[in-house]
Amino acid sequence: MKPPSPPWRSRNHPAYWAFVVHRLSGIALALFLPVHFWALGKALAGAGALQAFLTVTEAPLFRFGEWGLVVLLAAHLGGGLRLLLIEFGPWSGLRKDWIAIAAAGAVAAGLAFALALVR
Repeated sequence: MKPPSPPWRSRNHPAYWAFVVHRLSGIALALFLPVHFWALGKALAGAGALQAFLTVTEAPLFRFGEWGLVVLLAAHLGGGLRLLLIEFGPWSGLRKDWIAIAAAGAVAAGLAFALALVR
């Protein structure tokens, strides 16, 4: 019988890091939602309040935040699709190529959005 592996060993596994990215992106997106609803609520206060908020969002910090949001959404989407494929697919076991595809999709979405911001 093989002895159990130490707990730190599993942290070197790609599936562990895919889990961490998926979990942290989900938490960050959940924290963003109240801010998003607050910003949408500015439209209920009138056109002037919304326009004042929108002029603040032209700052570079907000542009960087938008880029980060797109990357978080893409990473969370890729991780979720990977989990769905693992759960409902006819195969079993870890598929490292799906981790790479999910990461590449997040990077591609981030780069595409960054290019759109530069133009």
